Amino acid sequence: MNKVLSVVILTLLIVSAEAVDMRVSGAVKPAVNTKEKILYLTGSVISDNQKMITSRYMGYVKNMAVSDGDIVKKGQLLYEIDSKEIESSERQVDLAISQARLALQMNKNQYNNVLTNLSRHERLYKKNMVSKYEFEMLQLAAKNLKDMVEISEQQVNQALAKKDEVLNQYNYLKILAPNDGVIVEKRLNEGEMAMPGMPAVILTDLSRLKIVAEISETQLKYIHMGKKVMIEIPSIGFKTKGVITSIIPSSNPMTHKFKIKIAFDLTVRSVYPGMYAKILIK
Repeated sequence: MNKVLSVVILTLLIVSAEAVDMRVSGAVKPAVNTKEKILYLTGSVISDNQKMITSRYMGYVKNMAVSDGDIVKKGQLLYEIDSKEIESSERQVDLAISQARLALQMNKNQYNNVLTNLSRHERLYKKNMVSKYEFEMLQLAAKNLKDMVEISEQQVNQALAKKDEVLNQYNYLKILAPNDGVIVEKRLNEGEMAMPGMPAVILTDLSRLKIVAEISETQLKYIHMGKKVMIEIPSIGFKTKGVITSIIPSSNPMTHKFKIKIAFDLTVRSVYPGMYAKILIK
């Protein structure tokens, strides 16, 4: 009898548990948070127009006109390369021009003399006073000298073109700022060798500042190109609006984060690359 009572009680407990489970999973559902997703990110100010300034030709720096932190204007002298090697090349080219012109003049004189003799021999040949062989040899000499004159003229033109090329190098000895900006790094000093392709000065454009931040791949669904955000630079108490201009789709394999770039309204001149920034994305 006791066994029967125990079975009944156990059955009632199981039925009650199932009923409670049904109320939780079916009849009564948990509340859903319908609030708008807000992201808080941190980032840094960067310049979207940073240039590595280098020289086209090799040479020693004879005048470094800027230092780290200097604010420069477009067209302002950054540094100047010594011109001794170009001056040496110019002297060599001047000598080559003189030699080519001398050779041209000599060939012209010989050609004119042969033409004079050829004209005289032509009259004598018609009177059978000179042989055909002599007349034909003069004709051949005149043709060869005419070719020599043409070649000499080409050599003079090539030497003059080389002179223009050498003189054009002077235009690249003075390295000028391509735009307004600030010198964030100076890698050469006076007396050091400037090499083509090796940056001597790094120029940052302060008029094209952006903010770069990292975002996790799970948060990508909350942003898109052109989305407006709020920006704050706490160090100077600067707040403004911005817009997402770039979402760089190469995830960092270690952190699984993506980079985003944000353009913002620059209403003050005290914002510089490297400043810490806060971003609020709704």
